[in-house]
Amino acid sequence: MPEVTVSATIAAPADKIWAVITDFERFGEWNTIHTAFPNGGPAELAVGAVYGEKMTLMGMPAEVSWTVSEVAAPTTLAMDGKGPMGIALHQQYSLSADGDGTKVTVDSEFKGAAVNMLAARVKEATSKALVESLEKLAGLLA
Repeated sequence: MPEVTVSATIAAPADKIWAVITDFERFGEWNTIHTAFPNGGPAELAVGAVYGEKMTLMGMPAEVSWTVSEVAAPTTLAMDGKGPMGIALHQQYSLSADGDGTKVTVDSEFKGAAVNMLAARVKEATSKALVESLEKLAGLLA
């Protein structure tokens, strides 16, 4: 079960970062794995909200059905997902003060037989994509 944690300190206050990461219209501007929300993001960002996402990882497209599992503005957004071939996902964004900026940490977890066979490759590709995503996010807020 691959688990990936990536962090970056962004020179912006948490509420400004929160506004971007929870604006599903802007998700594609910074999230390098994201392709589309076929029916838009969640109507309301609340625990239990469900939405679908198309994404690409390791060159492979996938559709994930996400359920928001935790929302605590402007510090925590967590989702649990169900993907193809019985893959279960968890993704959490955590924001905390770090000097004059905000430390953004993204935790991702993948479960399922289909991912276990490629665990090292999934972990490497996810780490790279998350680092790139946080760099893009920082660039948007500069």
